[in-house]
Amino acid sequence: MEAPERVGGGDPPEPGGRPGLGPRAFVPQKEIVYNKLLPYAERLDAESDMQLAQIKSNLGRAVQLQELWPGGLFWTRKLSTYIRLYGRKFSKEDHVLFIKLLYELVSISKLEISMMQGFARLLINLLKKKELLSRDDLELPWKPLYDMVERILYSKTEHLGLNSFPNSVENVLKTLVKSCRPYFPADATAEMLEEWRPLMCPFDVTMQKAITYFEIFLPTSLPPELHHKGFKLWFDELIGLWVSVQNLPQWEGQLVNLFARLATDNIGYIDWDPYVPKIFTRILRSLNLPVGSSQVLVPRFLTNAYDIGHAVIWITAMMGGPSKLVQKHLAGLFNSITSFYHPSNNGRWLNKLMKLLQRLPNSVVRRLHHERYKKPSWLTPVPESHKLTDQDVTDFVQCIIQPVLLAMFSKTGSLEAAQALQNLALMRPELVIPPVLERTYPALETLTEPHQLTATLSCVIGVARSLVSGSKWFPEGPTHMLPLLMRALPGVDPNDFSKCMITFQFIGTFSTLVPLVDCSSVLQERNDLTEIEKELCSATAEFEDFVLQFMDRCFGLIESSTLEQTREETETEKMTHLESLVELGLSSTFSTILTQCSREIFMVALQKVFNFSVSHIFETRVAGRMVADMCRAAVKCCPEESLKLFVPHCYGVITQLTMNDDVLNEEELDKELLWNLQLLSEITRVDGKKLLPYKEQLVKILQRTLHLTCKQGYTLSCNLLHHLLRSTTLIYPTEYCSVPGGFNKPPSEYFPIKDWGKPGDLWNLGIQWHVPSSEEVSFAFYLLDSFLQPELTKLQCCGDGELEMSRDDILQSLTIVHNCLIGSGNLLPPLKGEPVTNLVPSMVSLEETKLYTGLEHDLSRENQREVIASVIRKLLKHILDNSEDDTKSLFLIIKIIGDLLQFQGSHKHEFDSRWKSFNLVKKSMENRLHGKKQHIRALLIDRVMLQHELRTLTVEGCEYKKIHQEMIRDLLRLSTSSYSQVRNKAQQTFFAALGAYNFCCRDIIPLVLEFLRPDRQDVTQQQFKGALYCLLGNHSGVCLANLHDWDCIVQTWPALVSSGLSQAMSLEKPSIVRLFDDLAEKIHRQYETIGLDFTIPKPCAAIAELLQQSKNPSVSQTLLSPEMIKEGKKRQQEKNADALRNYESLVNTLLDGVEQRNLPWKFEHIGIGLLSLLLRDDRVLPVRAIRFFVENLNHDAIVVRKMAISAVAGILKQLKRTHKKLTINPYEISGCPKPNKILAGDRPDNHWLHYDSKNIPRTKKEWESSCFVEKTHWGYYNWPKNMVVYAGVEEQPKLGRSREDMTEAEQIIYDHFSDPKFVEQLITFLSLEDRKGRDKFSPRRFCLFKGLFRNFDDAFLPVLKPHLERLVADSHESTQRCVAEIIAGLIRGSKHWTFEKVEKLWELLCPLLRTALSNMTVETYNDWGTCIATSCESRDPRKLHWLFELLLESPLSGEGGSFVDACRLYVLQGGLAQQEWRVPELLHRLLKYLEPKLTQVYKNVRERIGSVLTYIFMIDVSLPNTAPTISPCIPEFTARVLEKLKPLTDVDEEIQNHVMEENGIGEEDERTQGIKLLKTILKWLMASAGRSFSTAVKEQLQLLPLFFKIAPVENDNSYDELKRDAKLCLSLMSQGLLYPHQVPLILQVLNQTARSSSWHARYSVLTYLQTMVFYNLFIFLNNEDAVKDIRWLIICLLEDEQLEVREMAATTLSGLLQCNFLTMDSAMQSHFEQLCKTKLPKKRKRDPGSVGDTIPSAELVKRHAGVLGLGACVLSSPYDVPTWMPQLLMNLSAHLNDPQPIEMTVKKTLSNFRRTHHDNWQEHKQQFTDDQLLVLTDLLVSPCYYA
Repeated sequence: MEAPERVGGGDPPEPGGRPGLGPRAFVPQKEIVYNKLLPYAERLDAESDMQLAQIKSNLGRAVQLQELWPGGLFWTRKLSTYIRLYGRKFSKEDHVLFIKLLYELVSISKLEISMMQGFARLLINLLKKKELLSRDDLELPWKPLYDMVERILYSKTEHLGLNSFPNSVENVLKTLVKSCRPYFPADATAEMLEEWRPLMCPFDVTMQKAITYFEIFLPTSLPPELHHKGFKLWFDELIGLWVSVQNLPQWEGQLVNLFARLATDNIGYIDWDPYVPKIFTRILRSLNLPVGSSQVLVPRFLTNAYDIGHAVIWITAMMGGPSKLVQKHLAGLFNSITSFYHPSNNGRWLNKLMKLLQRLPNSVVRRLHHERYKKPSWLTPVPESHKLTDQDVTDFVQCIIQPVLLAMFSKTGSLEAAQALQNLALMRPELVIPPVLERTYPALETLTEPHQLTATLSCVIGVARSLVSGSKWFPEGPTHMLPLLMRALPGVDPNDFSKCMITFQFIGTFSTLVPLVDCSSVLQERNDLTEIEKELCSATAEFEDFVLQFMDRCFGLIESSTLEQTREETETEKMTHLESLVELGLSSTFSTILTQCSREIFMVALQKVFNFSVSHIFETRVAGRMVADMCRAAVKCCPEESLKLFVPHCYGVITQLTMNDDVLNEEELDKELLWNLQLLSEITRVDGKKLLPYKEQLVKILQRTLHLTCKQGYTLSCNLLHHLLRSTTLIYPTEYCSVPGGFNKPPSEYFPIKDWGKPGDLWNLGIQWHVPSSEEVSFAFYLLDSFLQPELTKLQCCGDGELEMSRDDILQSLTIVHNCLIGSGNLLPPLKGEPVTNLVPSMVSLEETKLYTGLEHDLSRENQREVIASVIRKLLKHILDNSEDDTKSLFLIIKIIGDLLQFQGSHKHEFDSRWKSFNLVKKSMENRLHGKKQHIRALLIDRVMLQHELRTLTVEGCEYKKIHQEMIRDLLRLSTSSYSQVRNKAQQTFFAALGAYNFCCRDIIPLVLEFLRPDRQDVTQQQFKGALYCLLGNHSGVCLANLHDWDCIVQTWPALVSSGLSQAMSLEKPSIVRLFDDLAEKIHRQYETIGLDFTIPKPCAAIAELLQQSKNPSVSQTLLSPEMIKEGKKRQQEKNADALRNYESLVNTLLDGVEQRNLPWKFEHIGIGLLSLLLRDDRVLPVRAIRFFVENLNHDAIVVRKMAISAVAGILKQLKRTHKKLTINPYEISGCPKPNKILAGDRPDNHWLHYDSKNIPRTKKEWESSCFVEKTHWGYYNWPKNMVVYAGVEEQPKLGRSREDMTEAEQIIYDHFSDPKFVEQLITFLSLEDRKGRDKFSPRRFCLFKGLFRNFDDAFLPVLKPHLERLVADSHESTQRCVAEIIAGLIRGSKHWTFEKVEKLWELLCPLLRTALSNMTVETYNDWGTCIATSCESRDPRKLHWLFELLLESPLSGEGGSFVDACRLYVLQGGLAQQEWRVPELLHRLLKYLEPKLTQVYKNVRERIGSVLTYIFMIDVSLPNTAPTISPCIPEFTARVLEKLKPLTDVDEEIQNHVMEENGIGEEDERTQGIKLLKTILKWLMASAGRSFSTAVKEQLQLLPLFFKIAPVENDNSYDELKRDAKLCLSLMSQGLLYPHQVPLILQVLNQTARSSSWHARYSVLTYLQTMVFYNLFIFLNNEDAVKDIRWLIICLLEDEQLEVREMAATTLSGLLQCNFLTMDSAMQSHFEQLCKTKLPKKRKRDPGSVGDTIPSAELVKRHAGVLGLGACVLSSPYDVPTWMPQLLMNLSAHLNDPQPIEMTVKKTLSNFRRTHHDNWQEHKQQFTDDQLLVLTDLLVSPCYYA
């Protein structure tokens, strides 16, 4: 939280005007400033110093003593609480020490994940305010973080189930890196690039990883003198990459995030201008807006689109500066998308557009704040030349205001628009507020459009503060306030709930900002007022009228919401949800108005409320509550005057009505009595001091009414008692006026108008606190003695069984006790008593922190909290033993116990909701531009109050005492009661209590588990269920079943499994089954791997020692002796040993549990599930469990088999032996020198990695001398600094071991898999179907087999071989899948086998694969594709030469029909695609093989070939710094194809597809061949549109004319494949991203096609043009010639002889005008007008027999072109009426009687104009003169319109 700055430096005076308390021993980094405004502020420094000293000393001790838990965690949690209470109130030295210590702790490699997250969150909090520590104060290494991210986010073992990480860990880690980033050393950038550049292989998943690392790690906030070590090292490289990628791979968005951050951190140091058109084009594309009618979206454009938030940040950072280019493009962007914001448009793209609107102004305001108002820190400032000027801001607001005003009425609601307007109004109120008001006044008048009203009001609320404060830009703002308020009054309407609420909010907002004081008298007294001030003064005379009218409206609302008779009968009726919202709105608005009134207006209002409340009698549930709230609001504002009216009245009525003792026993009380009691109980919620004069009367009333028999009566009376106690004992502010001291000064001294919209001054808030005086405290104790004591005595006797009390009496007594307790929670000291010891051993003190909250407890008195506790416990026992069905009393007892434990004056849930609403109000009214806490005074007071409440609620880390233990056990007893409602309420209180006391869970768990023991006979089903719920926990609190602690899990997990044998358990009850399901699901979801090793490394302890010795503040504590440290080490080793012991015992106990006889299957499954959670990567599973899992591979239940497969795969990973690696020098192997600059792709020094059939290792010697590189990406971009490969065979672990050489665990697996029976059973199970038609190749099973063959080489092949041969021959889906999984496992598992073994393996596999490939079916080809792709993944292609040669034998042999051919290609493609760039030779061979076959007849084979071609050419990318590829290149291929397509391109007639789907005998002519070829080429282009990185535009252009000729015009599915594909292909190509140099080439092709003889081609050019221009808008706009060419092209086509082409040209023209690509200038307009005047030839008399002339004359065409052109202009502004429009419409109307098709065009244009302008016709009408309107009305409703 920022503290306000003072001009002229120096410390600001203490707030509240108290003198400073002498100099502090240290300068705090940044405290929470609100603490200084608390009434007991002077005590806080001593308190916080004490706490900080304890934290430093104990945290330091804990770390040196190696005690991560409980000591370390306990004290880091205390540190987080300290920061929450005091801010960063420690010296800079301590701050740095804390960060360094936590950084060391977080990066301990074996650290348990939940501890890591705890430390990380605290560290993020310490690093949050980066301005507090500069780079000189702190430097953090980046490597430990990288290791951590690599270990956790890219975990190699998580997918095998050896590690469980929580879902939140990814965000925590990324935020942690982000927080540490500014402090990375200067050389970090270079080191990072060296580390991650080798991963940048664009065909590989590692590319994504590299870019993710760059995005989160690269530091961008280095000072300018270090830029050469920072972004300059990578900027050109990465932006070059970004510019050249065309097809939105997943990582492109992450590059955008990186550039956005770079731009923000270095405004003015990077010249973005060359990239601006490209940036804006891509952002526009990323919005995925629909263009044209038949658009096909590429799915990845939707999923990988940019994050709007980052795009906005990037745009904002580039604004300003000398060139103004960004502003120009931003205006262009909004011009082109404005029409999408119109309320009549809707689609899935709308959310993005709204987000853009909401974020941009917000982002610009933040930047302005940063440049103009923020206190400068060590971060690089923005250079003067690049700061935003006032002109920049104005331009920005002007370009965005139009869409925002449209978005006000959007379908998604007006929230985004309101937030945008709030920020825009801060910058330029004079541009923003007037148009909003223009829309608001009519909306307030209309009755028929409530949506319009709510939308405009919420927007005015957003700009309220800018409106009333009347800045220099917009001084007339305030004059609008009163008219708005008066007009809003009718909105208080009982029939329309949402209107009512928004009106309350509206009135409330304005009255918070403005003192409602009548200043009209000032006009006579002063003569120095400005015109506007005079106007305001005379207007303020209306305030009184406004307040009274508002009250009348409210009274009307109340009278209409009285409870009807029908609801009166049932006693439990509460208010409905809507009513309670209205009640809240009403009371808070009324209270705000009265707070802001002057004394005179207040007195009138008070009298009015009093009269209303006295003259009616209300029922107490709805209307009564609302009236009482209004009265309370009045009393709160001026207690003295109001109490004078109310108390005597109520006292009189109540005394009068209770004179007669009969009343006391009546079941139903007089309504008048109830209403007066309710009124009295509400008005006592005021400043306690003002109540004291009436204490006798109030006590008398309590004595008369507390013991009424009627429940409603005594409840109201108890409320009165509760409120009296609260008012006298709590600390709270007594007024929330917007100006300190109120407005009751004479106008001569004080001129209220100056305070309109004024923020509170934090340093002179002048809060009036209510602090209980001794008189009030003694009154409170008097009340407790008089009313609480007798009840306790009665209940005590009842509990002892000495007194019989009826249930109603008990309930009444308990109600009184409960109200006394929650009324005086602040007075009664917390419970004392013996602590429960020995729960957790620790060498550090774990004491609780006591905070002072404004009251010294009087310890001489008996503590009533303890008395209540003992009485209630006794009573509870009595009730449970004698009348357990008295649930109402039990509910109250549960509440009382909860409050005894926790309540100190405020409830947590109330605090949370107030904190939430405080933040909402703050957001809706804050001034982000100036910052510095310029909030309204009431808000600031509220925030201080919240700070006080936060202190009263800080209870965590409480000591667990005996009395707490007893009460929690009572709660447990109630949680297992026989009544479900009692259980439910008790469980909620139970969970809340568990969270508050240290380590109490360990004490409670055994008691809960008692209920689940199978050997107990006396447990009922209800108790059993209750206990399960207690283990499950609620959604936010602790879950006892799954505490991350060995001691607890060892008890709970086995108990859950064994509870299946308890006699209370019945699987017939669905509720119990569901509970077990939820428990199992929750444990699996929340389980995180628990640590086994808690060692703390040396450097950590060293920092801890410094921390412990740090002074200011410090505790006098001796340093640790070596003996202590030794003892700590010893304990820590014991703890590790304990953890291990616990781990193994848990595994064994679970196994015992699962193997029990008669255990229901459900529990067996739960147990096996829990066991599988216990697999870890640092410890092999105990042998017994390994045997268990291996045997369960053949279990009867498929669920168990699946768990066993995963588990055994994990176990095999645990048993994997490490393989030795060596470092090599790639440059030596290749014999080439290291290149001096980065060059990616095929270079001489990575040539040795390529597959080369001449040098394949075919003998043992060649094999062993080859250097295999398994991972595909190494060497593509550049080589890593340290390139490792596996060492030679003789250095690797021994293969072919005998059984004796194995460990016990390995022997178990070996024995089972060598047993033919076991294997046969396993294979049978694996080849069963699971879910028909939904099964896929299973990675789990593949991992299992891969592990077997990796760990035991070919030991199991002899057993498996017969099975494989049998399975391959069987063409069933599930058997084929099974064999595919095994073969993939074999190939991947043979990675380290010797040459002989590998050779033997391929001798076995080749025939198998041949059989399999010829047996493929529709169901199985996917599995084989996956199998081959998996086999080739991350393997050196030279090792797999057998496989590749086999696949390339002859994929299209034609044997087995077209289907098998297609499948073979699919499988081959899977293998080659995995190898990416390392197999150019194979790709060339394949292409050469495929080229003659491109004229394939079968559609499925064509599609497959198209897809394969995409992968063949995938490697030919045009990325920067990339060498030309040796793999096949597109240009050469296209040239050969075009040669063959010549016969088609040369002819001019329409191309028909008349090739039959069969291979005809004999040679076909060239044309037919050409058509077949074309079909395949289309498939290829369609496939590559979504997959490749860059589009080969040049080559595609040569094919374009041909496609234009074929593509049909209409959407018709009956067209043949060729035409449909051509159309689809054009649609995809037109959406492609273009490079600027390609624009002229494309236009040339389009111009050429526009002259084509086929009108289809000319028509298609236009549709292509629309999409292409919109999707590359700024790239075209950046090229003036291109814009001219396009304009000329469209104007030419407007005069086309074919009618359809002309109409399309008109549509295109209006579209381009609408997105402001072309402008309607006078030249264009006069050109069209000229055309319109073309004279038509006279009609000739036709011969009766002749046919009408079908070809229109040239003149008609010209005239039609003119009309179409004018029509396009009219339709290009569908939502407004520009100045030129009326005249154009007149010109058009002259042509209404022209011959067709002109007449039709005019009609269409007019009817469209009418349709789009109908909504706002009242507004649009004003643009026309009267004569024009006459003509227009005539046209729109003339007979010709219906002709």
